[in-house]
Amino acid sequence: MSEYLVYITTPLYAVFILGELLYSHFHHLRLYSGKDFFTNLGLGILGACFDFLMIGVCFGVLNYIAANYALIHIQNPVLQWVGVFLIQDFCFYWLHRVEHYCRFFWAVHANHHSSNLFNLSVALRSSVLQPLYRYLFFLPCGLLGFTGQEVMFIYAVNQAYAFFVHTTLVGKLGWYEKIFVTPSHHRVHHGSNPQYLDKNMGQVLIIWDKIFGTYAEETDEVEYGLTTKLNTFFIPRVVLGEWGKIWADVKKPVSLKDKLMYVFGPPGWSHDGSTLTSAQMRQQMAANSLQTININEKQLL
Repeated sequence: MSEYLVYITTPLYAVFILGELLYSHFHHLRLYSGKDFFTNLGLGILGACFDFLMIGVCFGVLNYIAANYALIHIQNPVLQWVGVFLIQDFCFYWLHRVEHYCRFFWAVHANHHSSNLFNLSVALRSSVLQPLYRYLFFLPCGLLGFTGQEVMFIYAVNQAYAFFVHTTLVGKLGWYEKIFVTPSHHRVHHGSNPQYLDKNMGQVLIIWDKIFGTYAEETDEVEYGLTTKLNTFFIPRVVLGEWGKIWADVKKPVSLKDKLMYVFGPPGWSHDGSTLTSAQMRQQMAANSLQTININEKQLL
């Protein structure tokens, strides 16, 4: 089923990207650049190759779990598809959250955030190596009786939905934002502003972020890209750049515990405070704001 979805969505993506590009051109919005677009396209093709290489493993593992260890079997077809949608979206939230809070996985996911622009083509800028481990986060789907084919079809549908939230041309959507991920939510997710880092992890449903404390409203203007900008369009460097930084940190003359933290701790962690995690950045921003308020109050007195 997934291959038929690809046949439908690929030309649809092309039409919408072309439409956004033309709109940007005629309204002088500068949403696109040639080098960035072709980097996005190259990463999308490379990611699709890894998907193809791993699909047999993914189906095999999930089907084995569903056939031998399933805790329940839903017979009603409507409840079955609702169930697989909910559990897949829930598992994706935790996959995505781990990628943001563990540097080892962030090294894979960082390339999706590395564009300094935000447009529909950025949705193609895949986490290239993610297929190597993505299916492991979907194991709970197998335990609930869902096959690899069902899980990955819903994943493909949800990814198609996620394509359309990579845009600045759609504003806030009222009541819809209480349940579903919207472009406003996802602009926050791609922001490098301290208050936006590691927020809005949902794929289709925003409710997981609201339940588990990773939700942030779009308020201030969003600055896109990484906190340290990746000023290259060379695809190997885009894909492997964070791994090089990890290796440089591991080689530092620090304890084994610190070396492990550089690999598996949150992105930005450092033994000497030379770099900061997203939580530390927010604490620093809050402290600076409080200091500014105190100074202003003293001046008024």
